[in-house]
Amino acid sequence: PALSFQVLLKSDTPTGDVLLDETLRHIKATEPAETVQTWIELLTGETWNPFKLQYQLRNVRERIAKALVEKGILTTEKQNFLLFDMTTHPVSNATEKQRLVKKLQESMLERWVNNPHRMDRRTLALLVLAHSSDVLENVFASLADDKYNVAMNRTKDLLDMDPEVEAAKGTGSEMIWAVLAAFNK
Repeated sequence: PALSFQVLLKSDTPTGDVLLDETLRHIKATEPAETVQTWIELLTGETWNPFKLQYQLRNVRERIAKALVEKGILTTEKQNFLLFDMTTHPVSNATEKQRLVKKLQESMLERWVNNPHRMDRRTLALLVLAHSSDVLENVFASLADDKYNVAMNRTKDLLDMDPEVEAAKGTGSEMIWAVLAAFNK
């Protein structure tokens, strides 16, 4: 099953992104290989496993936010919530956000291929992550009602597919389906 797929490293060539390179080092050092589900738990920083401490990424959300601030996508602000201040990271580069929104909208409308295995894998991954982050409805919110319904229905049909069956087809998007299976669990 997709949830038990082991993550095997194809290349340890550095990506230039600190978090991704750290992740590559962890995956390379793991013996035996871990499953997709286990890596999601370890790398999101959302769980704590005393037996796998050396593979867990620290302060993941903060580090991702910092990287996005450095790239000019987000900004950093302090917000006052009565008794305490909290750091927030609102979008500062609306152009980049709009580019991604448009990419997903077009992929579900104008460039719809009616087959997830013929979709661009990065777009499919973005769709799965947007769904898993509960922001997918926001992506289509600016569309006219008829287009919104078409996009949401196509997305629902795609995301309701059985990740196990789709991963077994071996079309190069197995990891994306395994991630969807993990998030649907």
